[in-house]
Amino acid sequence: MTPVDAKLLTREILLGFWKVHILHHAAEHPIIGQWVLTELRRHGYDISPGTLYPLLKRLERNGWLRSEAAVGAGKRRRRYYHLTRRGAAVLEVLRETVVELHHEVVEEAVAHSARKTFRPSHESLGPPGVAPARRERRSGPKA
Repeated sequence: MTPVDAKLLTREILLGFWKVHILHHAAEHPIIGQWVLTELRRHGYDISPGTLYPLLKRLERNGWLRSEAAVGAGKRRRRYYHLTRRGAAVLEVLRETVVELHHEVVEEAVAHSARKTFRPSHESLGPPGVAPARRERRSGPKA
């Protein structure tokens, strides 16, 4: 199997998955950065705070999340991120896209690999270098 450049994969693909994940959870309840780190790590994503917090800020700049600082003293107050209406609209489009992508990448791939495991008998293949005879297609009654 060919090795995968983990940094390139993260930068080019996984970052988008993380954004979908974040928007999904922000639709369920307000989220905080530390919780998101734990959640993404639970799914096997090794993400650092130095990657996550700029990502949350970018989602906020896009208008998909809004944040509010927790009441209390201190420079590093906990920030709660909420999904906005624009973020909910984006999430709806993403969900439709994920469903379509899952169908094509997972379900069709499984069906394709199942078809590949079917091996016709050697007799039906004919001699090497000679294409098998074509079967005539039966057509049903014309409507």
